[in-house]
Amino acid sequence: MKYIDEFNDPELAKRLLDDIHATVTRPWAIMEVCGGQTHSIIRNGIDQLIPEQIEMIHGPGCPVCVTPLELIDKALAIAARPDVIFCSFGDMLRVPGSGRDLFRIKSEGGDVRVVYSPLDALKIARENPDREVVFFGIGFETTAPPNAMTVYQAERLGVPNFSMLVSHVRVPPAIEAIMQSPTCRVQAFLAAGHVCSVMGTSEYPSLVERFSVPIVVTGFEPLDILEGIRRTVHQLEDGTALLDNAYPRAAPPEGNPAARRLLADVFEVTDRGWRGIGVIPDSGWRLSAKYRRFDAEYRFQVGDISTEESSVCRSGEVLQGFIKPHECSAFGTVCTPRNPLGATMVSSEGACAAYYLYRRLGGAPTPDGRQVVSSIG
Repeated sequence: MKYIDEFNDPELAKRLLDDIHATVTRPWAIMEVCGGQTHSIIRNGIDQLIPEQIEMIHGPGCPVCVTPLELIDKALAIAARPDVIFCSFGDMLRVPGSGRDLFRIKSEGGDVRVVYSPLDALKIARENPDREVVFFGIGFETTAPPNAMTVYQAERLGVPNFSMLVSHVRVPPAIEAIMQSPTCRVQAFLAAGHVCSVMGTSEYPSLVERFSVPIVVTGFEPLDILEGIRRTVHQLEDGTALLDNAYPRAAPPEGNPAARRLLADVFEVTDRGWRGIGVIPDSGWRLSAKYRRFDAEYRFQVGDISTEESSVCRSGEVLQGFIKPHECSAFGTVCTPRNPLGATMVSSEGACAAYYLYRRLGGAPTPDGRQVVSSIG
């Protein structure tokens, strides 16, 4: 890839769309796993440009959104301690816990700092040896390697006052859980290309074979997504189910071997709770026994915190693809980006945030009256 414009070409987009329209003969439901793909689809109006028979189901691939409420409350409890400097990426600060968020903790005097890398938090720990410094480590397989490297460096450099509150989740077990649901309508998946750039594609063939669903590894630019949909539709119409890598420029089959070795050293697979979904077996990582002393949950003894989700917020149903964001009665009324009930409204990758940001932009109606918002080209 030389230029990003190559993946926003309107003429190429039209050719891909023409092929998709010419191929589809009946309804299909395709889930894009990643929240970044969801935002690209909505921002570029792709779901409005493809045939009506194709339904794009928005999956649970937003790491902020699926971080369980009880872990947010654990983060809040740790961040409120006077001896702690709590470090996080900015997108976590407004995610609501049971009664407040990290911004509220900061306004009440807590030392909460936004960092751009986990290594920034490690640097803060080395500069403040008399304070406990905690980094909030969340994300899918894409953010796990830098977090693992930071813990590795903390051990190597001997930084005893650094720890990490870990909430890493893994994509393949989530796909398996979705397919095992008795209410599942998903017939194919667009897999997240950046996850495969780290982990490779070796975990997907067994899912394809077991559930007879096409899985197409896809990027994030408009043409990436259209090509992923095109390949998926051809498989569905042909009655085939294969793993297809449509993102080879960034996602080789083997992934990143060095990153995978580091992950295997620093982390171990564990069951993980997903906000609004529940516990998915083997769907997460935690620090391995070798690095357990850097685990903030153990260090600060917050493992017994339990919570209840809001009865009004339906973000769990959104994350599982049961409903679209606008089908929630709270959407855009009592739940807005300024006053979110759930993380899906405040996260930069949340489906509710995408609908709020882009669905309210006017567009020229199609002959059937649908509003199209497209930035392709």
